[in-house]
Formats: sequence, C-alpha cells, structure tokens
Amino acid sequence: MKFSAVVVAAGEGLRAGPGDPKAWRRLGGRPILRWSVEGLLSAGAEQVVVVVAADRLAQVEGALAGLAGWTAVAGGSTRAASVQAGLAALTAADDNAVLIHDAARPFVARAHVERLLAALERADGAIPATPVPDTLKRGDGVVTATVSRDGLWRAQTPQAFRHDRLKAAYRTWPAGEEPTDDASVLERAGGAVALVAGDPMLLKLTYPEDFLMAEQLAGGQRIVRMGQGVDAHRFGPGDAVWLCGVLIPHDHGLIGHSDADCGLHALTDAILGAVGDGDIGEHFPPTDERWKGASSDRFLKHAADRVAARGGRIVNVDVTLVCERPRIRPHRDAMRARIAAILEIPVERVSVKATTTEGMGFTGRQEGLLAQAVATVETPA
Repeated sequence: MKFSAVVVAAGEGLRAGPGDPKAWRRLGGRPILRWSVEGLLSAGAEQVVVVVAADRLAQVEGALAGLAGWTAVAGGSTRAASVQAGLAALTAADDNAVLIHDAARPFVARAHVERLLAALERADGAIPATPVPDTLKRGDGVVTATVSRDGLWRAQTPQAFRHDRLKAAYRTWPAGEEPTDDASVLERAGGAVALVAGDPMLLKLTYPEDFLMAEQLAGGQRIVRMGQGVDAHRFGPGDAVWLCGVLIPHDHGLIGHSDADCGLHALTDAILGAVGDGDIGEHFPPTDERWKGASSDRFLKHAADRVAARGGRIVNVDVTLVCERPRIRPHRDAMRARIAAILEIPVERVSVKATTTEGMGFTGRQEGLLAQAVATVETPA
C-alpha cells in the first residue's frame, strides 16, 4: 500500500529541560528530526511533510540535507492544528494511507510501518500499542484506588489512517478541545482503529533521562569508518608555504592549482574516503579555473559538510607531514587549532605530526613535500 507521512515537530518540548526543542537536539550526532524523517523515507514513504514552528522553517534544510522526498510547512498553536497543516500539504490521493508521527520518537523502522499498513486493510486507522505492564494507582499524595490494567494499552506513533477519513474526522472535532492523539479524533467520528504490536524502540523522548537512554540505543545503529589520504607537491619559487591551513615562511613555495596545501588536501581525501565519496579531484577538478589559487580550507569544509549531510560526525583526524624543511614543530599547535576550527571539532581530536626520510627520496632531496592523513568518521549504519 502506498503511503505518505506527516512528522510533527512544532512543539517546544518544555519537559525535556533547557536547550533546543526536542526535534532539534542531536542524537548520535544528528538532529532527532532527521532520525524520524529518514526512518519513514527508508520505509517507503512517497512524501514526508515536516511540520515545524514558523521560526524554524529555515533550519529544516540543514537538518535534512541530502534527503529527498520531504517538504516543510509551518505548524499551528496546537498539535492538532499542526497535524491538519501537514495533511493539507500532502499531494497524495485522498484514499492513500497517511502516517502521523511524532518527531520525538526517532527509532521508527520499516517493520513498524508494515504492521500498520497491513492492519489498515481492515480498518479506518491503526496504531502501534504496548500493554500497560505496571500496576496503576489513582491518588493525590496518597493512593485512593488501584486501577485494573486489563485491556489498557500505551499508544505510540506512527499512527496510520486513510487520508480522507482522518481529514473528515478532524472537520467534526469540537473547536477548542485538544485531542490526545490522532486516533482519538477518528474514534470520535465513528472510525474503527486497529491495534498492532508496538515496540519499546518507539519510545517518546520527553524527559532529560530519555535522551541518555536514546544515546545508548543510537550507538547500536551507527558504525565507525576510516579513510586515508595522501598528497604531494613540488617545491617552486616563493617565500612561504601553506601547510594545514597555516602560512609558514620558507625559501620556496609549493606548486599547485590551488594554494597547494598538502596537509589539508590529504585530510580532505581521508574524510571523503571514509564516507565513500570520491576524492578531492572529483569535487574540485584542477582543470576548473574556479579553484585556481583557492584556499584549501574550502575543500576541507566541503568534505566535513558531506559527512554531516549523511548524518555522520568526524571523530578524529591525524595528519603526518613528510619533509626535511620547513620545520613543522613550531607551527604544529597552530595547525591543529586551524584544522579543529574548520572541522568544528575539539582540538584534542586533531593530531599533526612530522617526520623526515633521512635524506632519501624526493622529500629527502627537498624537491617537494608529502602529506598523509587518516580520518575516523561515525555514520548511520
């Protein structure tokens, strides 16, 4: 069955403690909003409408960079108003399925969606739910009653509906009354809502401790990858060389189409290699006049952005410069600081080293300079 989805991310999430609203906080290095949207797209959603606060619309592109098949709209003052704004933005046929999902449930997966769509074949709506496992008490400071948990379920999202049935049900909902979920809207309108097996992985991030638990769960869905880069440039006329983003006085320059910064070129290749994204020559061809004399920090920033677009993060980098001269040690801290600033990572995750070849080879003869780099990157599995 074809389906579209509405991801609701317009709330402030005040119970989560200080900081950004829940959907914009990071989980495993990427925004929680991205987890939810990516999960639904991977499950086969033809369209995902992301509903956010009006003042957050400009941030959605960055949070979902590299993903296709989504649009964003401004939400309303209530969750129900936001859901209706998302429904209005859908372009799918009215009789198609639509899933309504809270962005704060980041671990939605294909299996959840398949169970919902199967149930929708025999009902107007379907929700994932888990049995209530705990003893329930009623009271205010002291217990006044023990409540039977027989037949009680904890509703989760995504919740699935026939698009036209849900829109019609919302039109009959009493003004000024806020539903607790979308299934209750359909229930009041007389629609049949099926229960399907829920999943503890569909937990909703509400309180600060929920985010700590989610980080542990997210770790199992990410992998560590490594990439290696090598670059060399010949010495030529000049009075300084660029190395790892730092200009160093020298009795020669380095010859290259750009600024010939071997260190940043090797590191750019290492980062691109870690995510299987080609090499620096593919992204910045030396035949392209736009890059003549270009500062190599632009290349390195581009590689870092490519990692972020995949929902990844750079864990650490290590650069080794091979040359007899110039001396690297006096400039090493400045190099580390510059690389850290470009990559937006702590300086303690950046290593810059230097060695010689004891007079052997082209570096030993001081004909040129060689750089090697290794990058460790964490990305979604």
